[in-house]
Amino acid sequence: MKIHLAVLLICSALGTNAQKYSVAKSQITFFSHATLEDIKADNTKASSVFDASTGNIAFIIPVNEFQFKKSLMQEHFNEKYMETEKYPKSTFQGKISGYDPSAATQNVKAQGKLTIHGVTRDVEIPGTIEKQGDNLVMKSVFIVRLEDYKVQIPKLMWQNIAEQVEVTINFTYKH
Repeated sequence: MKIHLAVLLICSALGTNAQKYSVAKSQITFFSHATLEDIKADNTKASSVFDASTGNIAFIIPVNEFQFKKSLMQEHFNEKYMETEKYPKSTFQGKISGYDPSAATQNVKAQGKLTIHGVTRDVEIPGTIEKQGDNLVMKSVFIVRLEDYKVQIPKLMWQNIAEQVEVTINFTYKH
């Protein structure tokens, strides 16, 4: 409920007469390749808004909604690494540059503030936007370094968890 309220507030901040899109379907995947074991998790619970007239974009990810194949991995992720009780969500708020509403498929960049584990950093994220009828599909793949967001990896676990993870975002927006 709090996440949806936050998205509504962000949406109202984007302007009232804008060409707004809200996420109809979201999938965020992270992948970590480590010496002993690859780790992958999916999350389909993100909320997002995109204002096509200004390029403003915002999204909120409930971190505890990442699903793992192994329940113990999910428990460690939430309790030991991401501390989801203390840091329940990750967010991005920024602007997409290079967006052309007349183009069918295009490469774009999102610049803004990414918050993970209570740490906010300025980032530039490459991606694509594809028109599919009245919908927009945004995709991006980028790297997150865990130490940049103060996610601690115990020395004992260095072979199990990589220092950086690949994040894949796939959002379908509706008008």
